[in-house]
Amino acid sequence: MTHGTSYAGWMLAALALSGWLWFRAGRRDPHLPLIFIGGLLGAFLGAKLVYLLAEGWNDLGRPDLTLRWATGKTILGGLLFGYAGVELTKKALRYTRPTGDRFAVMVPLALILGRIGCLTHGCCLGRPCPPAWYARTDSAGVPRWPAVPAEIAFHALALAAALVLQATGRLPGQRFHAYLIAYGLFRFVTEFQRDTLRLFGPFTGYHLAALALVVLGVIRFGQRRRLAPTSPVSASA
Repeated sequence: MTHGTSYAGWMLAALALSGWLWFRAGRRDPHLPLIFIGGLLGAFLGAKLVYLLAEGWNDLGRPDLTLRWATGKTILGGLLFGYAGVELTKKALRYTRPTGDRFAVMVPLALILGRIGCLTHGCCLGRPCPPAWYARTDSAGVPRWPAVPAEIAFHALALAAALVLQATGRLPGQRFHAYLIAYGLFRFVTEFQRDTLRLFGPFTGYHLAALALVVLGVIRFGQRRRLAPTSPVSASA
């Protein structure tokens, strides 16, 4: 979950860059900007909804409730509902060409910029930990597990992998599905080290969202693989 104008500024920069690239591609395919907008709307809705379900309800009664609900969001919900937004938009347009390989590059890039905003604002903290070379000290001087740097490193590796796969022509139409699976697993494991509201035992609402992301990626990966031998074009993102 994230709060603050720093994050918003970095995220707006990421959205502006992504939008420019998608609208530029729209010169060759006018459907692409509409698909991007559909995914963006879904992502905004999901980022807010999953945050409210995972921890926003716990803000009830706080004097800063309005601010927290207005700014709280989560990447996991954005990915889940952003995928749905793309699918619904493509169905409405009767568009059957795969678009996921574009998102496999754009999404990690956008999230790197967004997480830099988290880093500068000091949000999305890891749990307190003993002093160590990898620990980051918060504004109160408490050493914490480096949740945000770890996320930045993951998305940087995911971006590099997507570019390599693009250059080599490997996993066509499956790159974003692979990204969803990888990030879902990464987030499930690292969520234990994030300073987030626990719902039951060591688990948070974001653990459930991360599992949902893995399931989505696995299902869509399998569906695409089954369709590939008989149909070079698929309707999935």
